[in-house]
Amino acid sequence: MSAASLKLAVVAGEVSGDLLGGDLVAALKRRHHGPVELVGVGGEALEAQGLRSLFDYSELSIMGFIQVIKRLPKLLGRIRQTADAIIAAKPDVLVIIDSPDFTHRVAKRVRKALPDLPVVDYVCPSVWAWKEYRAQQMLAYVDHVLAVLPFEPAAMQRLGGPTTTYVGHRLTVDSNLVETRRKRALRGLGDADVLKTILLLPGSRASEIRQLLPVFERATEELSRRNNNIRFLLPTVPKQEALVRSLTANWQLKPDIVVGHDAKWSAFAEADAAMAASGTVILELGLAGVPVVSTYKTEWLAKFVLSRIKIWTAALPNLIADYAVLPELINDVLRPGMLARYMERLSSDTPERAAMLAGYDLVWQRIQTKEPPGDKAAQIVLDVLAHKKTGHR
Repeated sequence: MSAASLKLAVVAGEVSGDLLGGDLVAALKRRHHGPVELVGVGGEALEAQGLRSLFDYSELSIMGFIQVIKRLPKLLGRIRQTADAIIAAKPDVLVIIDSPDFTHRVAKRVRKALPDLPVVDYVCPSVWAWKEYRAQQMLAYVDHVLAVLPFEPAAMQRLGGPTTTYVGHRLTVDSNLVETRRKRALRGLGDADVLKTILLLPGSRASEIRQLLPVFERATEELSRRNNNIRFLLPTVPKQEALVRSLTANWQLKPDIVVGHDAKWSAFAEADAAMAASGTVILELGLAGVPVVSTYKTEWLAKFVLSRIKIWTAALPNLIADYAVLPELINDVLRPGMLARYMERLSSDTPERAAMLAGYDLVWQRIQTKEPPGDKAAQIVLDVLAHKKTGHR
């Protein structure tokens, strides 16, 4: 006898969240054994599982105070639209995935209208980094948090937030990462006179690309003056290809630009070292075993709130290892000459490279789980739903 239909509301605001949502829904379908009906917002991965997104979720992929302010009226409209659609659908459970500026506002509105609806937050917001008071505020509209970083459950407990479980990081079961690690293990590091490959990863958003590429350009010029055996490889996403090609058109030494998901992982397999925008890609590089320097340039307005950030580092490998595995160059400290010299040391057989790779091994060990993240997340969603049905919050 098949199980009753499960109506799941799901809201994902970016590509990474959409991928998590796709894995979660696929695992729910395997465990539930009955129809799973979806309502909400997402992208290709969730649509492949049957979601008809309320609108194109790429509208939510914005970064920086100025962009948010410019688009605030439309964002507020999308929050109302999403919440109203979920309230009207009366789902069995709501799963919000990352993008807390959007998803949490949706959850608050839904919880006010449907106070008994179970709400699960997949990807812990960075309350451990800044605005710690948000952890306790979440108690009003989130029943359980699914963390993708191993230190987050302890942080949420310390801050008095909702029950939080580490379910694992999607990267650990990503076939591209596994294959890249295998290729790099076979490849090793070439001799000093062999052509070195330096990755340039200025980010996936136009604002960070415009901020970082001029610095990367000057770093490549200095590297080229000091070395004659270096090539530069720049992976980018399709929607930013035109911008990247425009900004690099007049470089003295043009990078090889590759486009798309598969091309990025192939580039990781070839790389000797990388300079990259701060973000998830730093963890990807760390787990792939590519020595990297994390870089970031904030908008002028964002500099005024830096003092509110409580965490000692923005690099995820550093947070997971609990020590400085890799360097971070931010704002005035982000200097082309510094980047160039780091690339020289990290792309050669040096103590600096060996120390970073040893740190990566520790990160890899700490991030492992016994079962795939999507499966563990799905079981918790079903458990939360069951507890709600029996009268437990």
